[in-house]
Amino acid sequence: MKEFLSSAINRFTYYRELGLKAINQLPEEKLFWQYNPESNSIAIIVNHLHGNMLSRWTDFLHSDGEKSWRERDAEFENRIHDKKELLQKWNEGWNCLFSALQPLQVEDLNKKVKIRGEEHSVIDAINRQLTHYAYHIGQIVFLAKMIKNADWQSLSIPKGQSRAWNEAFRRKTENA
Repeated sequence: MKEFLSSAINRFTYYRELGLKAINQLPEEKLFWQYNPESNSIAIIVNHLHGNMLSRWTDFLHSDGEKSWRERDAEFENRIHDKKELLQKWNEGWNCLFSALQPLQVEDLNKKVKIRGEEHSVIDAINRQLTHYAYHIGQIVFLAKMIKNADWQSLSIPKGQSRAWNEAFRRKTENA
């Protein structure tokens, strides 16, 4: 069970860094680009993640994850004005999440928490949020990749280079 907590923190850290790497490839104005009025910009997705993280992770073990003060619908409006504010919200949301996860003990994992009145084990609540955030980070990466087009710097194995990457990785692990 201790491995679960460590793994969850590592996965959340990975997705935080992946999203940040995509955001950092874009000029400020492109963070607000929307394909159409019904789609979300990266800034809107960050605003939603921020609201969700503050709601879910504030007082995580003791109060419903859907806080009465949360204004979810407003999260999908253009409320962020510049990259500085976007990064402030990004960091505030992730810091709230890690502040809630890091002190958890193995015995906390079988406790029950509520999200919108629905009871979850702590493990299930963590998994629920991990998959939710991965979904939105994927959207951020996809939007950034569309915007950058041929100038996109791959965040994983570049297209057409799997064989070379696997060989280099194999050599590295053999020599470790």
